[in-house]
Amino acid sequence: MPFTTTPADAPRSDLLVMFGASGDLARKKLFPALYRLEARGRLGIPVIGVALSDWSDADLRVQARQALLEDGEDIDEVVFERLARNMSYVSGNYSEVATFERLRERASNCEHPIFHLAVPPSLFGTVANGIASAGLAKGARLVIEKPFGRDHDSAVELNETLHEHFAESAIFRIDHFVGKEALRSLLVTRFANAITEPMWNRNVVDSVKITMAESFGVEDRGAFYDSVGAMRDVVQNHLLQMVALLAMEQPVNEGSKALRDEKAKVLTATRAVEPKHYVRGQYRGYLDVPGVRPDSDTETYAAMRLEIDSPRWSGVPFFLRAGKALHETVTEMTIEFKSPPRPLWLDEHTHCPRNSMRIEAKPQNFAAITWLHKEPGDTMMPQAITLAPPPDERADIGPEPYELLLEEAMKGDPTLFAREDTVLEQWRIVEPILTDVRPVEVYEPGTWGPRSASMLTRSHHGWPSEPPA
Repeated sequence: MPFTTTPADAPRSDLLVMFGASGDLARKKLFPALYRLEARGRLGIPVIGVALSDWSDADLRVQARQALLEDGEDIDEVVFERLARNMSYVSGNYSEVATFERLRERASNCEHPIFHLAVPPSLFGTVANGIASAGLAKGARLVIEKPFGRDHDSAVELNETLHEHFAESAIFRIDHFVGKEALRSLLVTRFANAITEPMWNRNVVDSVKITMAESFGVEDRGAFYDSVGAMRDVVQNHLLQMVALLAMEQPVNEGSKALRDEKAKVLTATRAVEPKHYVRGQYRGYLDVPGVRPDSDTETYAAMRLEIDSPRWSGVPFFLRAGKALHETVTEMTIEFKSPPRPLWLDEHTHCPRNSMRIEAKPQNFAAITWLHKEPGDTMMPQAITLAPPPDERADIGPEPYELLLEEAMKGDPTLFAREDTVLEQWRIVEPILTDVRPVEVYEPGTWGPRSASMLTRSHHGWPSEPPA
């Protein structure tokens, strides 16, 4: 961890309650994370699952085991038995008082519960009120999934609802992407290397391009995705958090407040997106996905240009794109540097790549630097050289994001979680393109999205299309 900031007097959570325990997120992410925490000796507390499904305690344990098998986990039976005997289940509707009364009976001996809300955003307030009405809010923490609201006003309203029962310090707005190894490594890359700082600014950087591409479609998430779309699903949260980490100033210390203050400053300085700098797309075949409305205009692709009005970044465009059913699955950040003022030997070789730094967060975790070198022989022709770790050193061997973030929340460390002001700034930035909605452009699966997206970056040498070898 780059920051060790848990207050000395912060009590560790003594109970974890998972709302939405029968859902997709629990099966794919939460159960594996809990098992790995238990295997490392970092859990050791009771876990209560809550959902509408008519399950028993035994059913919950069976579902947890099945989730681990689906995840490819090599189950240690001693570890799983230790986890399973601490697991129990409460069945019920989130809008019914009886559900929370049954939960209170199960949680009667805890003093500092942590509640993870893996439920639709429309139910966040309902569940928070239910927790409070059952007398379980005192000393508790809330872990809230994204998207936090649907726009700026709904996020403000949700904050007000949560703050009726929970202090801001007790609310952990989770963005699992911030828990990725590459995103945390970025802080070390930037602030632990003396060679990085002189080139990380408007005098040297031409543009910054962030891509979050997935080669697969919406699959079995049609109903959920159709109500959210690419902008609310990943751009407003994941990608803007990446912008904040790339563009922030060095914190004055390693405390969580200092880090989150600098991220907030970046987002405050970021202009709201102009609709003319925004492209919406939808892959052909999306309308055939079960759960998707036949006439849906929901975007499965979003690309935009950002401007940051700060002394460091004024005049440097940040280009963001994210989408489904694209050419490949990759999440990368590319910092492209300006050309020398009088670039010798390049006039006839404009095909050569520009100097750049590329940071890949998915599917691998590494940073690569590209510069130009003379080809061997009697020519002065330049060739690009990319310096990167060898393939066998690019794997992300750190803890899975949910494993890390659940542990940090149980400790009470807010460093890797979004603060109220940054969430509201993120909604402010995208507000104009949520209200001035243009029709989606259809694109073919397996491509890089709508053709008009290339126009956004035309004056800045296009989008990066392929990762370096």
